[in-house]
Amino acid sequence: MNKQIEAIIFDLDGVITDTAEFHYLAWKKLGEDLGIPFDREFNESLKGVSRTDSLERILKLGNRQKEFSGAEKNELATKKNAHYVELIRNISEKDLLPGIESFLIQIKKAGIKIAMASASKNALMVANALGITSYFDHIVDAATVANSKPDPEVFLKAAKAVSANPVNCIGVEDAAAGVDAINAANMFSVAIGDSTILSHANFVLSSTEELELNRIIDKYLASQIIQE
Repeated sequence: MNKQIEAIIFDLDGVITDTAEFHYLAWKKLGEDLGIPFDREFNESLKGVSRTDSLERILKLGNRQKEFSGAEKNELATKKNAHYVELIRNISEKDLLPGIESFLIQIKKAGIKIAMASASKNALMVANALGITSYFDHIVDAATVANSKPDPEVFLKAAKAVSANPVNCIGVEDAAAGVDAINAANMFSVAIGDSTILSHANFVLSSTEELELNRIIDKYLASQIIQE
């Protein structure tokens, strides 16, 4: 079995930068416009989920999912995105989560490919604003992905783009649906956050500050031995 790590594939929101608050505020504004108020607890169910699927969940919450045509739903999703883009207009390098750039540098020095598998159609714009685009060998454009997380498509697409075998890839996520996607892609899953919610990941860290390449490689190699 090849135990060489070929690529590390990152989610964006909640892993590289915390734009989750901006997504929440943008969806909340749209919900209010539609007369469908929701709280932060419901918002947790939208994390890692595509814009289209998030809208469907909000409409279902308000029992209004049958009131809009496909074109009208597209308009609503576009409206939400306009709110979001306005909110993230001032994002910059200072908004990188702790330890992320150091971890990216470690990966680059090790000669391992780096890709991004985000549900956000604004991923490239955010990466540019954060000043980290040069670290990435590929950023999947979410607009080209048919199935949202927990489907593994976006992670498999990222692996293929950097010519990596999924079984030799590590995925980094902060959402339960994202961990499901990594696992379904047969990759090694590293989760950032609450271990009670993310217990199905292969390795759980409480914050991005704990991301350290050698530590993760050791866990990855140990998991390969167990599988053998």
